[in-house]
Amino acid sequence: MTKEQYNIILVDDHTLFRNGLRILLNNLSGYQISAEAANGQEFLDLLETQVPDLVLLDIDMPVMDGIEAAQKAVSKYPDIKIITLSMYGEEDYYYKMVDAGVKGFLLKNSDISEVKTALQTVVEGGTYFSSELLQTLVSSLRTKSQHHEKQHILSEREIEILILICKGFSNQEIADQLYISKRTVDKHRSNILEKSESKNTAQLVMYAIKNQLVEI
Repeated sequence: MTKEQYNIILVDDHTLFRNGLRILLNNLSGYQISAEAANGQEFLDLLETQVPDLVLLDIDMPVMDGIEAAQKAVSKYPDIKIITLSMYGEEDYYYKMVDAGVKGFLLKNSDISEVKTALQTVVEGGTYFSSELLQTLVSSLRTKSQHHEKQHILSEREIEILILICKGFSNQEIADQLYISKRTVDKHRSNILEKSESKNTAQLVMYAIKNQLVEI
């Protein structure tokens, strides 16, 4: 069952950017900006009175940056859905946001169609990575790992399931595609998380990219 209107908290220290994104999103059916904050601390203060359906969170902000804000928000509200907004190209920032538990990544130059796709994917429980960001991460990680021998700790079946996870398939969809039970997929997913030392789907995607298990 889907809601008619999803509330979004927009967190960014640039007023012009917030104004532009607010206009775009308020004209997008099914979504509205319910509150805004100029830094991470203001965002955490807002959460004391309202927990939105989605959060669009900048990384580089004064007072408290997006990384610390995401860590504290997810620690207190584990089910909160955060999409990172950034102009950064350094992948280390994204690893920290993944570790913090964010659900999506959008570059600030994304067009409205990609923003809509990201919102819909995350609000429905998925994880979204900007295609441009993924290309950058893959290129960077391949350059760093080209002199290292790949050592896969996953079985062939687990790698097959991980690739489908990275493509956005649910456990039931994976089960249907591989002609196995959902319970078997659930078990494999649990094993993959444990072996890769991942806590969530976003970390699994990063793991797959680092180990060159997926082609973007």
